[in-house]
Amino acid sequence: MSRTEQNGAGRRRPPTIHDVAREAGVSRGTVSRVLNGGHNVSPAALDAVNSAIHKTGYTVNRHARSLITGRSDSVAFLLTEPQERFFEDPNFNVLLRGCTTALAAHDIPLLLMIAGTEAERRRNMRYIAGHVDGVLLVSSHSGDPVAAQLHEAGVPLVACGKPLGQGSKVSYVAAADRDGARDMVRFLYESGRRRIATVTGPLDTPGGVERLAGYRETLAECGLSFDEALVVPGDYSRAGGQAAASLLLERAPDIDAVFVASDLMAQGVLTAMEQAGRRVPQDIAVGGFDDSPAALAARPALTTVRQPWDRISSEMVRVLLAQIGGEDPAAVILPTELVRRESA
Repeated sequence: MSRTEQNGAGRRRPPTIHDVAREAGVSRGTVSRVLNGGHNVSPAALDAVNSAIHKTGYTVNRHARSLITGRSDSVAFLLTEPQERFFEDPNFNVLLRGCTTALAAHDIPLLLMIAGTEAERRRNMRYIAGHVDGVLLVSSHSGDPVAAQLHEAGVPLVACGKPLGQGSKVSYVAAADRDGARDMVRFLYESGRRRIATVTGPLDTPGGVERLAGYRETLAECGLSFDEALVVPGDYSRAGGQAAASLLLERAPDIDAVFVASDLMAQGVLTAMEQAGRRVPQDIAVGGFDDSPAALAARPALTTVRQPWDRISSEMVRVLLAQIGGEDPAAVILPTELVRRESA
């Protein structure tokens, strides 16, 4: 049978589910079950239907299926940051690409939505209800109502990073931020550094809180006292890292290492060190976090903590699809890895 057939007016029509059933030698109901996940279908029938789909060129009519299932067969990638952050920070692009690829394996499109302002948040929340089956939430800050609102509305949700204050109500996938910070600070100590400063992430985000906690814990384990003057909050931007490093040099010119809570901020720290005439790593070691493209673009290349972005994105999609299918919220924490390069 050809991929299309002539109708009465001589126009070609696309193949239908009936064509697939006839080609496969099974009932329309069997084809429908295959299209909806293959439950209660024998292996032989499954192979026959898949072969018929390929031979006829049949594609799912998403609108018709959504009327039957009550689902949109689409997912939103919701970034609660200003638009310029999406274009500046390579982590968001890596995560978006990974989620898109993981969803493509299920033939599910991903909608990019940015809610960096209150007006954008309200507009996106209105759209999400009834238009997507679930949300992948990225970069949620404490006090941000999005996660709670989605949960209250019954929208399946998976956050990247543990949402602060949400307890077990919200599914999330996170890197082991605290462990990664501990590995970096321990490495700096073991390489002979004793005045180890840090540029933190925003302290209203889970990554900012956990990485600072790992820094403090490891200082104590190494017998180094915690000094507030050696801690400057950052905002995960290059400019923020540069400003924070300049302040650190002003407060404590004797620092010999800086643990920076993101690679992008670490690029700014390197700029500040160059402007101050401090050699990296001879005078000051610099360690980042993420192992993003910014780590390799830095000069010198950054010693950093690798977040497993491919696994984070695939796990976020897996957990979300399971939740859409009726499973309970879940939490996944993935290990990080210290990557040694030239900056430390």
